[in-house]
Amino acid sequence: MNALRITAVVLIIGGLLAVFYGGFSYTQEHTAMKVGPLELKVEERKDVNVPLWAGIAAIVGGGVLLLAGGRRK
Repeated sequence: MNALRITAVVLIIGGLLAVFYGGFSYTQEHTAMKVGPLELKVEERKDVNVPLWAGIAAIVGGGVLLLAGGRRK
């Protein structure tokens, strides 16, 4: 499998995940206060929404790359 096909498959899988899940979330940790050896840490949950059009564009782009890679040979 060459790099073009791998990129195409990654785009298609990423696009499908974006369409079905619509985004992802992660937790970020901040040090709110530090007094001597004591620290107060705060965890904040962040949500990232992926637009539907971006997922569809990734699927279409991956399909085009996959077809273009197959026709080269």
